[in-house]
Amino acid sequence: MTPPGTTRTNPPLTVLSDDERLFYDSVYEFADREIRPVVREMDEHAKIADGIVGKLFDLGVMAIEIPEAFGGAGASFFHAVLAVEALSRVDPSIGVLVDVQNTLVINALLGWGSDEIKRRYLPRLASGTIGAYALSEAGSGSDAFAMSTRATETAGGEWALTGRKLWITNANEADLFIVFATVDPAAGHHGVTAFLVERGWAGFAVGRKEDKLGIRASSTCELVLEDCRVPRTQVLGEVGNGYKVAIETLNEGRIGIGAQMIGLAQGALDHAIVYTKERRQFGKAIADFQAVRHQIARAAIDLEAARLMVYNAARLRDAGQPFLTQAAMCKVFSSEVAERITSLAVNLLGGYGFVKDFPVEKLFRDAKIGQIYEGTTNMQLQTIAKQIIG
Repeated sequence: MTPPGTTRTNPPLTVLSDDERLFYDSVYEFADREIRPVVREMDEHAKIADGIVGKLFDLGVMAIEIPEAFGGAGASFFHAVLAVEALSRVDPSIGVLVDVQNTLVINALLGWGSDEIKRRYLPRLASGTIGAYALSEAGSGSDAFAMSTRATETAGGEWALTGRKLWITNANEADLFIVFATVDPAAGHHGVTAFLVERGWAGFAVGRKEDKLGIRASSTCELVLEDCRVPRTQVLGEVGNGYKVAIETLNEGRIGIGAQMIGLAQGALDHAIVYTKERRQFGKAIADFQAVRHQIARAAIDLEAARLMVYNAARLRDAGQPFLTQAAMCKVFSSEVAERITSLAVNLLGGYGFVKDFPVEKLFRDAKIGQIYEGTTNMQLQTIAKQIIG
């Protein structure tokens, strides 16, 4: 009962509205029609097929939260999460491309960019420019702010960036990079600053592309900066405030990774259900054996729980409520569920699950990254423990 004089406010819902369901279905239908036929080719060649990126922009999923005034969809963070989930159900490589664009790059500019930066870059990000987020280095992974990339102020009022970045998603396709560097190593994380760097600037180069276990079509490259001159207007946020930019953006990004994981887990479970209903042994479909039915039921329970955690974290973020703990929890749990469900799918398909002719082998490989990037499972557990224990 609502007390007199108060207004009832509905809590965030874990079910989808009609608009959200229509959006999810339209993105999944696109992925099924346009991406599924080239998934194996992209995995084998470790490259996104020609034309796919342009179609993603045409679909509107590369600029979901960019305001309509700048050419974007003007939709919610939750819509971005749904897009990542739907795409990842077919190919997690495409899911993470869209995820980094929306939950890391665009959200960083929306949250920390000056009016000038927003006017200059948001229309480009909505119309064909891909962004990348460059935080990690060879010596600073989980200890993300022990970075060696330096930013030195020049006599002409510019910043000169020198260093190397590693494991940068979207680097091969991107034209805009958020690069984190320290202006004062002695200041620790208080010296970290975020800079916007464009491909083609003198002193900046995209280096070696990694040959990965999974999400192979998603490019992961080294960045090399050698006295790269960056105008002062290219600072994102304030000098020395890059730590906050990174932390707050990554908290949102982890929900996107959760969406990627539940999407690929759903894709693997879809394949397992179809196969077990068609595969016959001892005179009946193997889906009719109790042991198989119970395994699928438990996988569905895990997936439902993971999905609800991801959706809850996304709803909290959109509602302006604290979501740090929920974001960490959903990333940990969804990545573990993805690994379990893809492994089960391989087992249920037997020999077929072990060969590349069937998609579950790829989804099994793709799932592993969920426990590593955008904060390892151990780092998420540390965050959760700090929040609930102190």
